[in-house]
Amino acid sequence: MLAQYLPEGPYRFSMAFGRGEFSGFYGPTPENARILGERRRWLKDEPKKYLAVLPEANGLVQETIELGIEHGTLPQGISTPISHHEGARFLGENWEPDYLLLRRADDQLRLMCGCVCFPSSWALEEKIGLPISEIHNVVTGLNQNIGRQIQTFLERLKPGACWLRSNWGLSRSSEWNQHPSRKVPRLDATVRLDEVYFRVEEQSLVALPKSNGVLFGIRLKIIPLTGYAGKEEGIRLAEAIETMPEPMAMYKGISNARSQLIDLLKG
Repeated sequence: MLAQYLPEGPYRFSMAFGRGEFSGFYGPTPENARILGERRRWLKDEPKKYLAVLPEANGLVQETIELGIEHGTLPQGISTPISHHEGARFLGENWEPDYLLLRRADDQLRLMCGCVCFPSSWALEEKIGLPISEIHNVVTGLNQNIGRQIQTFLERLKPGACWLRSNWGLSRSSEWNQHPSRKVPRLDATVRLDEVYFRVEEQSLVALPKSNGVLFGIRLKIIPLTGYAGKEEGIRLAEAIETMPEPMAMYKGISNARSQLIDLLKG
């Protein structure tokens, strides 16, 4: 399962996107009941941590709901317009992926709305209203062009297409919700392989032409690394970790466990 996410040879960061299907990304999977149950629990217990929406996002929210209904990924029993907050919560309670809504303004893309119940160690409430250049948090000392590549790609999105890419990391917890306030265990030199999880974010980008915005979706996959020691995929992952630039390893929270992970995966 790891091979599709790993490069052949040394680690490399890729911004490459491929064409996908909206309904395939946002539609239900066999885990629908479990995932929506967990999403709704977090939205009920601590809504301010996992749902954020500005009043100016109303057009973005309405267009996104219309798009979801059109593609059959949302229930039919809602009619727009509804309030921006009700609409944002409706999306968050009925889609498996997390989502962010960005709007083009003043030559920048700014985060106007989001529902992120399964964050990878970042807090939505700290990012709402910020431009994408600040949200992405480009890794210092690595490739300073990455931020510009992302901005350019988003600016050139055309309506009618769904673009997909993936990004992976490692975690010491199998918890889907890794909001910083939950203080999940961190990777360090004492970690065992049965404590490590390969955490994949499948990402989707869709242009919203009527509201001059972008829908950014994040669908999470978690793969335990138990059983990968000495196997081809485990060795490929070890090579990626070994050749990863130190700023990227620090950004991904791998740096303090790098040597241990390489030894464990090589078997």
